[in-house]
Amino acid sequence: MLDSNSPAAARPVVPTPGKTILSGSDVDTGVTAKAMLLGIDLGTSRSSIVSYSGTRKTVETYVGFPKDAVSRKFLKQDVVFGKAALDNRLALDLYRPLEKGVIKGSEEANNDPTRRDKNLQAAKLLLKHLVDLASPGRDEMLFGVIGVPSLATQKNKQAILEIARQVLDSVMIVSEPFTVAYGMEKMADVLVIDIGAGTTDLCRMHGTVPTEEDEVSYTVAGDAVDQKLHDLIMARYPRAQITVNMCKSIKEQYGFVSDTKDRVVVTFPEDGKPSAHDVTDEVKAASEILVAPIVEGIQKLVSSFNPEFQERLRHNVILSGGGGLMRGLNKRIEDAMKEYGGARVVVVDEPLYAGANGALQLAIDMPGEYWQQLR
Repeated sequence: MLDSNSPAAARPVVPTPGKTILSGSDVDTGVTAKAMLLGIDLGTSRSSIVSYSGTRKTVETYVGFPKDAVSRKFLKQDVVFGKAALDNRLALDLYRPLEKGVIKGSEEANNDPTRRDKNLQAAKLLLKHLVDLASPGRDEMLFGVIGVPSLATQKNKQAILEIARQVLDSVMIVSEPFTVAYGMEKMADVLVIDIGAGTTDLCRMHGTVPTEEDEVSYTVAGDAVDQKLHDLIMARYPRAQITVNMCKSIKEQYGFVSDTKDRVVVTFPEDGKPSAHDVTDEVKAASEILVAPIVEGIQKLVSSFNPEFQERLRHNVILSGGGGLMRGLNKRIEDAMKEYGGARVVVVDEPLYAGANGALQLAIDMPGEYWQQLR
């Protein structure tokens, strides 16, 4: 339960599965006009925040703590975030607190409690860091809508609320695909696919808040592509010295599923000696693993939809998230959907900010009297 003595005290409204989660402090009607409104995307790989005042920031989802007095002196800080944490990871106890849509360890009963608590602490510090980037006023109330992967909203509600209530004065937690659709003002007969690092989430919209039956999640996502690419490269080049994080960079720069004559040639060491390697086939094969689960999810959500609207839904599919930037993915999905009657798939503007933008729009549209009900 939430601590009523917390500065962001709240009695959470626990909804039915798949529903929006709301939690707030003593909020009077009209107080939202005085609050800083925030849209937040807590992602496995990257987290973003946008504010009504115009802030737009993205941070890699890494939190690092200096290993010892020497590393603390070298880094000149007690906590390091984002790319700086990743770049200095040899001097840090590094945490990537979200994995496959949930805060690591929060959903497991028999795990290392110390590691679990550290991940919760890292997630809270990351959220606070994001909010600090928005430069709130000292006495400004903080109202935030947090978009998280669908698995997080189903399995990890309380953990997300626990960290959020220590940072924000009022919070609403919604699934990421829903925030994308809301930000685009596409509320009905649209299917959103949000491809993050930990999960690929699909959500159909039909003019109301989606339920659990409207969402499908797969753990075949960006991290799985990185690992597959690493495995394929090592199989072809057994002496290669390459990490999964290096494969992530290769994927983000060269990832594709389309037909192309361009070759992907990258440099990495073998026995300490850098040399060029052709990884074209490996990059395409790794990227391709995203397609089958997405097609399966589309067909599952379409086939269980009202038959009068199935055609409309199949031809109104939107790709978002970091995976939405992969070259040729929308066309590859369309090709795979031909046997099911075809589909039209488009990539959302600003895939990396679409979720946070929609979350902010939801915070803006939330009337004061509705926040009042959250006490």
